[in-house]
Amino acid sequence: MIHHIWYTGSQVQGNLEIGLHGKLIAAIEFKAGRDVFYNLLKNNPQDFSTIIPEKVQGCDLHEGEFGRVGSIICWRYTHDGKQKKAKEVIQSIDEEKKLIELKIIEGDMMELYKAFVVAVHVETTGDIDLLTWTLKYEMLNEDVEHPISFLSYVIDITKEVEAHHLAKP
Repeated sequence: MIHHIWYTGSQVQGNLEIGLHGKLIAAIEFKAGRDVFYNLLKNNPQDFSTIIPEKVQGCDLHEGEFGRVGSIICWRYTHDGKQKKAKEVIQSIDEEKKLIELKIIEGDMMELYKAFVVAVHVETTGDIDLLTWTLKYEMLNEDVEHPISFLSYVIDITKEVEAHHLAKP
């Protein structure tokens, strides 16, 4: 169940250029346990290709170590029916808040966006675990669409990982 989806956006004028900034946020109930998705993304992201091979074909460590700030990870994935790649640097990890922030530094997304950061946060409210995706981005120009289909993609990934773990005996 999706609890909330938010969008915030603004047009910021700099000295010579206008940048288009936005933020999309989706909070999804995650019934497989608070630590499952967080630990998967932090420590074993290569396992996404085993769990959801139709969406993620690979996750390779390019530099550093999985689960360490400053490490660089390369993803091969299918989005909107097309094979894509993304190289991300782990920008921050907060163990207490179960928060990971990844900044895309190369790949298909950078053809449309000047900056793109993906944050995943897991929190428990009452007896409900919420997995919150936050996409912060700056579009290259006004013709670029907001990454709503990518937000839908990560929501689908969340639901499929949850289903995979709930199906385990």
